Amino acid sequence: MQEYEFDCPDCGQHIEVNDPMRDAILTNGCPICSTAVTAEDFVDG
Repeated sequence: MQEYEFDCPDCGQHIEVNDPMRDAILTNGCPICSTAVTAEDFVDG
């Protein structure tokens, strides 16, 4: 399963996520501050 590093553009939260978590964050926003994010906020881990 692909791993990604996520950096929230608003609150700066940094977490490592897998594909399902990435999809959920893209749909629902940052899990900490709910800011909308884009695929550009993820990099391959």
